[in-house]
Amino acid sequence: MEHPETRVGRIHHTESFGTVDGPGVRYVVFMQGCPLRCIYCHNPDAIAIQGGETQTAGELVDDILRYKNFIRGVTFSGGEPLMQPEFVAACAIMLRNRGLSTSIDTAGAPSLQKSKPAIDAAKRLLLDIKAADSADAERLTGQGNEISFATLDYCESTQKTVWLRHVLLRGYTLNPTKLRTLAQKLQRYTCIDQIELIPFHKLGEPKWDALGKPYLLRDTPATTPEETAWAKDIFRSYGLPVEYIWRQSR
Repeated sequence: MEHPETRVGRIHHTESFGTVDGPGVRYVVFMQGCPLRCIYCHNPDAIAIQGGETQTAGELVDDILRYKNFIRGVTFSGGEPLMQPEFVAACAIMLRNRGLSTSIDTAGAPSLQKSKPAIDAAKRLLLDIKAADSADAERLTGQGNEISFATLDYCESTQKTVWLRHVLLRGYTLNPTKLRTLAQKLQRYTCIDQIELIPFHKLGEPKWDALGKPYLLRDTPATTPEETAWAKDIFRSYGLPVEYIWRQSR
């Protein structure tokens, strides 16, 4: 049987001082590979599973522990970390045994059958719901939202803490009717600790150009503070715990 420390993961890059991916200062691990093709992806170079570098769980945890006195916890982001659930779960368990909690920044795209071990091992999910309507989610990412909501349902059933995230994109999600529909859907979930509305930024555009891939949002303006403010007001009108952070759309 494979020992957890020897599990191999494919990693895009790491950051030892992240401040927008969970509570407090975080060590952030950006995993390689994602099944979605989000048109606003900030890390398009992390999509292909063949990229990045390989590392064992033991090697990664050893590096993280060098920063233990300076960080509050660890966040696995990407890419889509739930594409490598055994590796993420192994790291999360090892870190928990050493006094560090783990968050997973995910779109909840892989099937629950595959992702449950990692979800169960983490302290919280930073769950990105792309759209209230499945057809809109497919337009944005190439995949509907059924698995993402199934992931949220599973978190509700286990009372796993969720920080829910939603990108505000003009012409897609930045629409009063669509925002009200999503807010109504989210009202029943008691596992949601806070909701972060993420204004669309275009900082990923140069990466798309460098990869020689068409960037479909070249003429779409960034979300303004005023637009973000009225979107927040809609969610608050449904009694939802809305927070705002400046964060690059992923």
